[in-house]
Amino acid sequence: MKTLLQDLSLSAVVAGFIATVISYAGPLVIIFQVAQAADMPQAALTSWVWAISIGSGVLGIVLSMRYRVPVIIAWNAPGSALLITLLPGISLNEAVGAYLISSLIILLVGLSGSFDRIVSRLPAAISAGMLAGILFSFGTGLFVSLQQQPLLVLAMFFTYLLGKRLMPRYAVLAVLLVGVSIAMGLGELRSDALVVGPAIPQWITPEFSWQATLNIALPLVLVALTGQFLPGVTVLRTAGYHSIPASPLITQSGVWSALLAPFGCHGLTLAAITAAICTGREAHEDPARRYVAGVSGGVFYLLLGLFGATLVSIFTAFPAALIAALAGLALLAAISGALAGAMAVPDDREAALITFLVTASGMSFLGLSAAFWGLIFGLAAHLLLRLRRPRRRSARASPTPVASEPQETAAR
Repeated sequence: MKTLLQDLSLSAVVAGFIATVISYAGPLVIIFQVAQAADMPQAALTSWVWAISIGSGVLGIVLSMRYRVPVIIAWNAPGSALLITLLPGISLNEAVGAYLISSLIILLVGLSGSFDRIVSRLPAAISAGMLAGILFSFGTGLFVSLQQQPLLVLAMFFTYLLGKRLMPRYAVLAVLLVGVSIAMGLGELRSDALVVGPAIPQWITPEFSWQATLNIALPLVLVALTGQFLPGVTVLRTAGYHSIPASPLITQSGVWSALLAPFGCHGLTLAAITAAICTGREAHEDPARRYVAGVSGGVFYLLLGLFGATLVSIFTAFPAALIAALAGLALLAAISGALAGAMAVPDDREAALITFLVTASGMSFLGLSAAFWGLIFGLAAHLLLRLRRPRRRSARASPTPVASEPQETAAR
C-alpha cells in the first residue's frame, strides 16, 4: 500500500477512470439488449451487472498490484453480442450452467500454458497490425461524432491538441472536463436521468444441458480467447510489458468467472481497447508506475458495480458524441504506436497491412470476430510471402559456385 501511494499520480487515476467509462459506454448497452431479447427479469439483469463489475474490479486490482502492470479486466464483450441470439432459446439456469462450463474450459487453457506458447510465436508486426485494426474504428468514431455535435467535438479535439503541447500527461483529463462542461452548457447532459440505487446480487442455480454447452459455452470460449485475450495480451506486449505471462491472467479470469457465474457473469477477460488507454504515456511517463491506472480502473469498477441503477443512469445522461470523442482522443497514441509497430519491419509490412485491413473491416465469418480473421489472413500472408523458394541447380553449374552465392542471397 505504501508503494502504491508513492506511485500514485493524477494522470494514472484519470486513465483508469476513462477506461472504465468507455468499458461501460458501449458493451453495457449490449447486455441490456440481451436482457430485453431474453425477457430477463430486472433482478437478474441487476445481478448480472453487479457480477461483471465486481469481478472486473477485484481482479483488475489484484493482478495490477501483483505484477505491477496495468492489467485491465472487462467482461466478454463479443460473447455478450453472441448471447443476443442464443440466450432467448434456453432457460436462465441453463445459460448459467453454460457460463460455468466455459469458465472452467478457459481455466484449463490458462493452466496448460498453451496460450503463452502460441502468443510467443506471433510476429510482432502481425500483432501490432491486429491491434491497430481493433482500435481503428474508435479513431474514426471521433470524427464521425463531429456530425452530431460539432461544437462539443471540436472543442474537445483542440483541447487535446493544446493539452499535448502544454501538459501531455493531463491532456485527456482536460478533454474530459471540457467535454462535460460544454455538454452541460448545451443542455446535453441529462442530469434529471441520474438516480442512486444499489445493485443486489441474485443466486441462479446452474443447470447443464448439451444444447447450452454446444450453443453457448463453446462459442463463449472461442470468442473470449480470440477476440479478448489475444488482443489484450497484444496490448501489453506492444506497450513493452513482456515479462508478464499470459497464462496466470487467463487462469485467474477463469477462476473468477466460475465463482461469479451463478450470479449471472458470462465471462471475465482481458480488456484490449481500454487497456491501451492505461498502458500508454498518457497514464504516466514511467511504465513502472502505470499499474496505478489498472488499480484505479478496478476501484471505479467496484464503485459503479455496487450502485447498479446509478451506473445505468450515468451513461444515459452522457451524450453519445462525448463518449465517442473521448474514446477516440484517448486512443490516438495507442493507434499511432500500433501502426508504427506494424510497419516497422519492411519484410512484414504487407502481411501486417492485410492484418490491419481485415481487422479494421469489422467483418464476421462463421461466428468468429474480425480480430481472429485478421490474425489468420495476416499469418497466411506472412508465411507465403516469407517462404523461401527452392534453389535451382544448373546441370552445368560448377561444383563450388562460390562467387554467385552472395548475389543469389542478396536477391532474396
